[in-house]
Amino acid sequence: MKNSHSAGNAGRLLAAGLRALLVLTVLCGVLYPLAVTGFAQAAFPSRANGSEITDAGGRTVGSALVGQRYDLPPAEGRETPAPDLRWFQPRPSRGLTTNSANTRHTLLVSGATNRSGDNAELIRWVTEAKAAVVRDNSTPTHRVRPSDVPPDAVTSSGSGLDPHISPEYARLQVHRVAERNHLPAREVEALVAARTEGRVLGFLGEPRVNVLELNIALRAMTDGGRTPSHP
Repeated sequence: MKNSHSAGNAGRLLAAGLRALLVLTVLCGVLYPLAVTGFAQAAFPSRANGSEITDAGGRTVGSALVGQRYDLPPAEGRETPAPDLRWFQPRPSRGLTTNSANTRHTLLVSGATNRSGDNAELIRWVTEAKAAVVRDNSTPTHRVRPSDVPPDAVTSSGSGLDPHISPEYARLQVHRVAERNHLPAREVEALVAARTEGRVLGFLGEPRVNVLELNIALRAMTDGGRTPSHP
């Protein structure tokens, strides 16, 4: 009798546990995600879908939240592709590791190098990046000085995925972009000014320029719509 009673209690406990598991699975694994997803799609459809950016033809070309590079096709024997200097360039994307899944950004996971300010390798990276920025952005009629190069032109962000650059870095690139695309510099300057975002609520963050959106507008000025993220 005692064994039978114990077995009955164990059976009831097991059945109650299974019912609880089923109810919690339906509530937390089905209904709650559907409710949250439905609310997000109704209230914030753009953000819920990844803050996608489309070009003039309506094609999705990237996200407003994730940076991407603008490089020439890799040359034979060259380890890293050269930047396509027709386009505004983003911040350096030196991150934790390289990958083949996302060729637009040399990152597998978001993160920074965490090297200290006196780290020899970091100093070398910054020195080389500054020299490249001066060289690439100088034109026969406009010389970039090392003192003109802002910090975001030579350092990656904390996440390594920053889609923005400072207005100073965008303006530094104006003469090179104008020359490469056979455009008046004043028109490219106006393009940068029109797409410079101010501080959130007037005091949060820093003024910034979304590089992908800027390059889409540049493409529209040059040939009417082909996205610059796929040269």
